[in-house]
Amino acid sequence: MWSIVGIPAMKRYFLATRPLFLPVSICPTILGTAWGVRTSGELDAVVFALAIAAVSFFHASANVLNDVYDDLSGTDARNVSYIHPFTGGSRFIQDGVLDRRTMLRLGLLMLAVSIIFGTTLAALKGVIVIVLGLIGVGLGLAYSATPFQLSARGLGELAVGIGFGILPVMGAAWLQSGTFHLESLLIAVPLGLWAMNILLINEIPDIEADARVGKRTLPVRWGPKGTWALYFTNNAFAFLAITIAVGWGLFPALTIVLPSVLLMVALYAAVSVARSGAMRSTITLAIQATIAIHLVGSLWLIIFSLL
Repeated sequence: MWSIVGIPAMKRYFLATRPLFLPVSICPTILGTAWGVRTSGELDAVVFALAIAAVSFFHASANVLNDVYDDLSGTDARNVSYIHPFTGGSRFIQDGVLDRRTMLRLGLLMLAVSIIFGTTLAALKGVIVIVLGLIGVGLGLAYSATPFQLSARGLGELAVGIGFGILPVMGAAWLQSGTFHLESLLIAVPLGLWAMNILLINEIPDIEADARVGKRTLPVRWGPKGTWALYFTNNAFAFLAITIAVGWGLFPALTIVLPSVLLMVALYAAVSVARSGAMRSTITLAIQATIAIHLVGSLWLIIFSLL
């Protein structure tokens, strides 16, 4: 439970964005930038800063607005199995830290700020930025908002993989190089799959609450066992994509070392939860491991993109 007393207003607003998850969109933007710089031979620092700002504010907005829609649907209010601060949203509305109207205003304000940064980018780089921005905003809003509500249709996980993996990597690479390359799509695949897995594993403790309000996420549809199978499959395909990139000559052979370790970490996390009967402590460790896989794996690819 959060206590309103002693939490300054600005800190409340910042924590409401769930900053723990913001690297999920920031890291792909950095990777795409690194790849674009590798292609073009130079860094446009202003464009890079604007891209980071636009992506960060948009992701923060999506997190806050998702809390609003989950409160409206009743899923967060019914969720008694959440694991703070990972699953079940920020809990700010349920715990009285910020009311729903304030959260809605905060989410819309951050969305407006991200659009301002995106519009500035469009003025510098052209209309393609607007197209990319519309796709990203569309996926972010359709994830939670009715009538689309992709998260309730078993499509939210795919939307996250595209919106927080494929799109920022390829978009950031284009901003620096001015061209779209098949190579940037290939290196974006692991980050998209790792981002998808963060959502998948976070949805497991929320299965009961989501099912009660008709939010049919993939874990609700497939159950824990099916979800863990998909979770490990995603990690295996992420490893395969990196292996193909190495074979294609995009990365040196050494690049494959750490991803192979991360694949074993993912297998251990999946097996541990399956054997423990989904104990709270085991799921918490598995969630932390999944977040670490994304962060460490992203940084590893960023380093080898710059070499």
